[in-house]
Amino acid sequence: MGAYLLRRFVFAVLLVFSVSSAALVLTRLAPGDYADQTLLQTGDRTQAEALRERYGLNRSIGGQYADWLWKAVRFDFGRSMVYDRPVQDLISERAANSAILALSALALATLVGIPLGIVTGSRRGLIPQAVRAASVLLLSMPPLLTSLVLVFLAARTGWLPVGGMSSVAGSASHAADLLRHMIVPVLALALPLSAMFERLQSEAMGDTIGRPFVVATLARGVPPARIVWRDALKPALRPVVSVYGLVVGTLLSGSFAVEIITSWPGLGQLMLNALRQRDIYLVAGCAAIGSIFLAAGTFLSDAALALADPRTTE
Repeated sequence: MGAYLLRRFVFAVLLVFSVSSAALVLTRLAPGDYADQTLLQTGDRTQAEALRERYGLNRSIGGQYADWLWKAVRFDFGRSMVYDRPVQDLISERAANSAILALSALALATLVGIPLGIVTGSRRGLIPQAVRAASVLLLSMPPLLTSLVLVFLAARTGWLPVGGMSSVAGSASHAADLLRHMIVPVLALALPLSAMFERLQSEAMGDTIGRPFVVATLARGVPPARIVWRDALKPALRPVVSVYGLVVGTLLSGSFAVEIITSWPGLGQLMLNALRQRDIYLVAGCAAIGSIFLAAGTFLSDAALALADPRTTE
């Protein structure tokens, strides 16, 4: 078990290193830089050259990458050119906003998707069929399209804010306003995810209740509801457990599109602005934190699966 987890941890570290390095190098290789953007806006060539000198944009790619890597291993990701602030400070602020959104969506998807999957996997009838159909429809809609539909409905009805994180000040009113602003982006993330959980859990439950130990328990006269929720539930949770950590990572790092559509001030908005302005250090920092979320989720998923089934470590 220890050797298996060590291998997965090394893989996670390599993933973070590869993604952040690729983000920096590819952004640097693209035509133009932050100094060129500034020159287009101000027309001041002297200022543009000063910025190029300050941020090392006049250096070779290899030299700039080596300098960035040396600082990055000490958790110094440089200084943002657009915001003129340390990258790690900007990322910590925006990562908290993204985490609020992603973890709320994950909690909602778990509370909705898994129980529905247990029901649809163990019962037959009109309601389970309707739930299955809704899950297939939601799975066919990417979060980007779901966001656009929900924003359109919110704008047409006026029931919910269509963007941003808050619009009022004050402690009590701010908390309530934040919850209202969270509804649209959280639903955009949670609906497809809950549909995925429902489908996974339904298939696993349907397979589990057909196993000999469940059939034998039914033959002894144990109530079906008790068998489903007590005996069949634990082995049927394995497919969801195996992907749960990965879902956490991808949700935290992959909610960028939803954040952009709903104007949520998270990592998605931050990285979009960095890409537009060619802020290479901020792009690399955002890519690094996104890959850290993904790597951590993958590692936790592997660890949970190994604990649930030690045969996976062989």
